[in-house]
Amino acid sequence: MARAGLTRDAVVDIALTIVDSDGSDALSLRAVAEHARVAPPSLYKHIAGLPALRTQVSIRVLDELTAALTQAAIGRSGPTAVAALLHAYRAYAVAHPARYAAVPADPLHDPALAEAAGRQLAVIQTVLQGCGITGAEAVHTIRGLRAVVHGFAHIEAAGGFGLSEDVDESFDRLVRTFTAALPEDQHTA
Repeated sequence: MARAGLTRDAVVDIALTIVDSDGSDALSLRAVAEHARVAPPSLYKHIAGLPALRTQVSIRVLDELTAALTQAAIGRSGPTAVAALLHAYRAYAVAHPARYAAVPADPLHDPALAEAAGRQLAVIQTVLQGCGITGAEAVHTIRGLRAVVHGFAHIEAAGGFGLSEDVDESFDRLVRTFTAALPEDQHTA
């Protein structure tokens, strides 16, 4: 018998708890069912199976990160807004490393994730448009932005910055370098 109050959102919440504590590989319908105190078949009322659950987890993570990026960009423009995006992205990825890692590398080309990934991309594109960066230049800038913050956050979350200097200072310097490299004739201060 299904537990009262169990919904698809609750199932995704439980899945995220499992991912956060044990990593994406630990996510299974059995683990979710045990956590929810239901029989595994009861989950099918709320989710079509493990692939569908992984998709819902990825959508939730994309939406959470999009919300963080949106909040960071509000009231800012130009390189200041780009810097805010970088800081918000890093903060999310470091605070939720397993959750962040649960999203495929190219969610835009996954039909099940394209809409959520597109919302995130739109936030970044809007910030870049505020800098006068559009078209092909925006694509190159977005790739650079993502590579910079993803690489840094991935290394940081894995404990890879063992030297004694302050990691926040290192990231601040990286952000300043990235924003200074934005096309001069296109961004506004």
